[in-house]
Amino acid sequence: MRKPTGGWVNDENMSLLVDLYELTMADSYLRRGKNETTTFELFVRHLPPYRSYLVAAGLEQAVHYLLNLRFSKESIDYLRSLRLFSDQFLDYLKTFRFTGTVWAIPEGEIFFPQEPILRVTAPRIEAQIVETFLLNTLNFQSMIATKASRVVLAAEGRPVVDFSARRVHGADAALKVARASYIGGCSGTSCTLAGRIYGIPVYGTMAHSYVMSFPSELEAFRAFSEDFPDNVLLLIDTYDTLRGAENAVRIARELERKGYKLKGVRIDSGDLIEMSKRVREILDRNGLQHVKILLSGDLNEYKIAELLKKGARADLFGVGTELGTSHDAPALGGIYKLVEDEIGPRIKLSAGKLTYPGKKQVWRVFHSDGTLKEDIIALEGEGIKAEGETVPLLVRVIDKGELLCELPALEDIRTRCLRSLERLSEEYRQLDRPLKPPVRISQGLRALTEELIEAHSISPPPGGISSCQP
Repeated sequence: MRKPTGGWVNDENMSLLVDLYELTMADSYLRRGKNETTTFELFVRHLPPYRSYLVAAGLEQAVHYLLNLRFSKESIDYLRSLRLFSDQFLDYLKTFRFTGTVWAIPEGEIFFPQEPILRVTAPRIEAQIVETFLLNTLNFQSMIATKASRVVLAAEGRPVVDFSARRVHGADAALKVARASYIGGCSGTSCTLAGRIYGIPVYGTMAHSYVMSFPSELEAFRAFSEDFPDNVLLLIDTYDTLRGAENAVRIARELERKGYKLKGVRIDSGDLIEMSKRVREILDRNGLQHVKILLSGDLNEYKIAELLKKGARADLFGVGTELGTSHDAPALGGIYKLVEDEIGPRIKLSAGKLTYPGKKQVWRVFHSDGTLKEDIIALEGEGIKAEGETVPLLVRVIDKGELLCELPALEDIRTRCLRSLERLSEEYRQLDRPLKPPVRISQGLRALTEELIEAHSISPPPGGISSCQP
């Protein structure tokens, strides 16, 4: 009988987390001696619905991949079994290492469409093979970090906890959601493994099944408070929310006699606005103003904003499915395109998919009050004239296959995100009124783009260069 396998991605097999055509192209490049230095850039064409910005996330995992990418004997044996690849290519993979240079927008930073979030300069084969993993990692975590930032903005300073591990699309997704949502501003996660791996604060209360496992709700509450007196947050809506609140008051009194305090109660169903108000009244009437109310139950940024607008009494929120799947915008269309090789700057002219050529830098310009004014996408080394404080977004993180500096701690990445959001004007933080990105291309980049369009086209592409504008 065959034993089950977990099928996890790990350092030993991650080299095969690649679309097959990356490898067939790489084999062809090797056979034809086309392994010159190239530059690829990873960017997002368009904002998802109702978004006015994106949050960069996933760089640390991308860097780990690039620094540790190896083709094991087992991986090469598998590729040989496909009967697709030349012996020359399979031998090449035995000593494969990433030797290129990487520039990136730091994790936690705000970015916009058309801006390269990552720039890879490496021998053509190396730059080609890494495409799938980079897109997988940066697209997903940036999508979740952006969603989390919106939920956190809606909560208006109240803590938000990631409750999504049971609903996300796979085991690794649960970890990456916890990480990316923490970057986006969440205060912690229910995923214990994410807490161990990333050092994210972990939170947990109890399930309805726990309450139902005892003869009565009060007995369940009492048992839990006796076992975890320092961390009592009671789920009060299994049977009757208001009666659950009264039982919570009784438990609070029992804890106080033992020198402890009830931390909070959780409401997971029903009319959260009305119930939270009435539960708050019960708690306050009994001198329990310190007891927090946690609301959960299919929440998202729009529901949270509506709850608070209508006066719901909430001290923190638990958000699961909608956060962990970015339910309203579940995919981020990041792409990875060749922009320069030994011939010079490269351009793609496919209808509706025109790309900007050449190595680029993104310059961020701030108003005198510190808020973001605009971003300028420019050619690398191009002089930029702008009014206001101007800083480059892309920084070099890998040079010739070696890490240049220690990557920031997750807490520092989270702080960067929160500060970046603060530097966005209020109109860009609105949940349902998306704005045109404050991005323009430089004169030099525009001139080069128009030059290459003319060189490669009989007629300008439909929409002209404007079809590529953010």
